[in-house]
Amino acid sequence: MKFVDEYRSAPRVKGVIEEIRRTVTRSWTLMEICGGQTHAIVRHGIDQLLPPEIELVHGPGCPVCVTPLELIDKALQIASQPDVIFCSYGDMLRVPGSGRDLFSVRAQGGDVRVVYSPLDAVALAEKNPNKQVVFFAIGFETTAPANVMSVLHAQRLGLKNYSVLVSHVRVPPAMRAILSSPHNRVQGFLLAGHVNAVMGYHEYPSLLEEFHIPMAVTGFEPLDIVQGILQVVQLLEAGRIEIANAYPRAVTFEGLIPAQKTIDKVFMECDRTWRGIGMIPMSGWCLRPEFDSFNAERRFDVGSIHTKESSLCMAGRILQGLGKPQDCPAFGRECTTENPLGATMVSSEGACAAYYKYGRVISEPAGA
Repeated sequence: MKFVDEYRSAPRVKGVIEEIRRTVTRSWTLMEICGGQTHAIVRHGIDQLLPPEIELVHGPGCPVCVTPLELIDKALQIASQPDVIFCSYGDMLRVPGSGRDLFSVRAQGGDVRVVYSPLDAVALAEKNPNKQVVFFAIGFETTAPANVMSVLHAQRLGLKNYSVLVSHVRVPPAMRAILSSPHNRVQGFLLAGHVNAVMGYHEYPSLLEEFHIPMAVTGFEPLDIVQGILQVVQLLEAGRIEIANAYPRAVTFEGLIPAQKTIDKVFMECDRTWRGIGMIPMSGWCLRPEFDSFNAERRFDVGSIHTKESSLCMAGRILQGLGKPQDCPAFGRECTTENPLGATMVSSEGACAAYYKYGRVISEPAGA
């Protein structure tokens, strides 16, 4: 059915791309924030169908990709302890830490489980009162409501054996960090529709005022994406600094206010390190002090782990729109989906994984 829908939308996609061709008069560099959008762009060749004046670069929109290495190592240390059931989404099991991944911990006898919801982890804690159950709570604003609900549910049940290892990050501070860089190339943003479905886009006008850069809230299907690109190009060509909403069926300016209030009840803003980028002030969420009993870092005393990134991996530059996966000398050689050096290759939403999966690998020169 999905194939049929994409087939039927193809003429409309073509029409929007033709409108972009008629509109653009100069070169523009746009960044999509969401890793899901990156995969859609590469899978459908949208970047190759656009006129040459439009360059798409890829932002830090994959929560697995930006989870810092030290948090991965903390997860590995917790998961290795006896009487612990460590729960995570599937992508995280293959993300390499300093020397191994969660799959390795499971192979060595650790009780590491894939869950589809943090409430599944709460249910495990209820069924296993003699075990400590830890959920790896990563993500952008999109997954925050479910993660905070798991904490509230565990609190209501009176569970003393449930905790969360939190690595939540927020999009607007990351955008500010990218735009503040002296190396910034981004002239327009495609905002992540699922983030804005929860949070709205009322936080973004301050970025407009500060950096004078237009944006469009964008969905995930090819037609959604090219409509967002068209709206940003129209704003750039007209010299208008505004936020367009190319995803009105899912996103409003205010967002889901009940979800935002629930997040605010459990989480508070904090400084957060982004893998490959570094510390971005007030770019994350962490548990409020009144929920500290659910803090896995404190419960297992893993706050002092320090790590060093691979010198071969240039994921940080890719996540900031300063390079493409093929620019990395390790891409497709030392770093593949079977042997990933960094999270941008192992994550299902990573830019490197998208380029590798859909054949954007530079061929070796003749005679090499």
